[in-house]
Amino acid sequence: MGLKEAKDDKKILEVVAAQLSSISGQKPKVNKAKKSIAGFKLGKGQEIGLSVTLRDKRAYTFLEKLFAIVLPRVRDFNGVKRQGFDGNGNYNLGINEQIVFSEINFAKIDKARGLQITIVTNARDDEKAKLLLEELGMPFEKI
Repeated sequence: MGLKEAKDDKKILEVVAAQLSSISGQKPKVNKAKKSIAGFKLGKGQEIGLSVTLRDKRAYTFLEKLFAIVLPRVRDFNGVKRQGFDGNGNYNLGINEQIVFSEINFAKIDKARGLQITIVTNARDDEKAKLLLEELGMPFEKI
């Protein structure tokens, strides 16, 4: 999750870290700016995001929950797009609101935030990765 407002308010990092932790079941890592960008009023080393890397059983449990419970809760969901592959067998998926996860208490949300999910596979190309994700239950959109 990228949090541009975190550079001004440090409490946002704590609130969103708790949400991301409940979604993933793991404590998130704080990401810092690699360089200063004056146009964004961003200084090198400022905390601007959170990330979680899931492996093994946690990753499969998360994917199972994502495919079966979370994605069908997205408004007007017709399947994930097939264009999310990067050419190396990995898939990127953006979710506009974190409230589609059942772990998030809607009453405690100050602002709806989106998050990026990257699924890294050991497939060498996109076609093999697509077949792998279909077998795992990923709901691709119908052509």
